Amino acid sequence: MSCDARFEEQALALGHRFDGEIKIGGNYVPLVRDGRQIYLSGQIPRVGDTVVVTGAVGAQVPLERAQHAAQVCVMRALALLQRSLGTLDAVRAVPRITVYVQSAPGFTQQSEVADAASQVLFHVLGPVTGAHTRTSVGVLQLPKNASVEVDLIASAD
Repeated sequence: MSCDARFEEQALALGHRFDGEIKIGGNYVPLVRDGRQIYLSGQIPRVGDTVVVTGAVGAQVPLERAQHAAQVCVMRALALLQRSLGTLDAVRAVPRITVYVQSAPGFTQQSEVADAASQVLFHVLGPVTGAHTRTSVGVLQLPKNASVEVDLIASAD
């Protein structure tokens, strides 16, 4: 099965479509390619015009919803890569992702939120290409009150 087919399978499992416009909210570009490296701007869990998970994780947002948000974020990043490269099969590696979690005081499960994004990368890109280093960070606030934001670096031929 191709990476693109696994991407569609994951989108169906999440109950969201990622073939529409991926909006950006400022004076920047969603990705920049420098040789083989592709740097993606942070992605919040926005589908169309709606940020689908908002609020502080551990207060208004339970862990499972935050994990869903992380999955949506990384799917948006993969959709951008797919559009840029023509196919996700062109991705050679994802050396790094960073997961930011809007955290309530005392919430310490940022890595469990990030695990959901990591699982999507492994599922869609496979265990070799989807393998990555990762940092997960708790923050006070994110754009549009998003619960999670994910950025990543990929490489392609």
